[in-house]
Amino acid sequence: MFLDKLALTLAVIGGVNWGSVGLFNFDLVAFLCGGSGTWLARIIYTLVGLAALWCITLLFRPEPDSRPRQSHA
Repeated sequence: MFLDKLALTLAVIGGVNWGSVGLFNFDLVAFLCGGSGTWLARIIYTLVGLAALWCITLLFRPEPDSRPRQSHA
């Protein structure tokens, strides 16, 4: 559960970053890390990519049964 939320958070951060690249030609990760080729930026890009791959598994997991259980008293 924690890993799912962490992966989703990183994927959203990556999506926002790609949106800023597409709309404004501004790479926030590269800006914060001193360039897109720095080791820190590459680690962040890798973590975001792995998180996105993890989020694919969320699409194929069975949904938990959210219906309240009825007691037979």
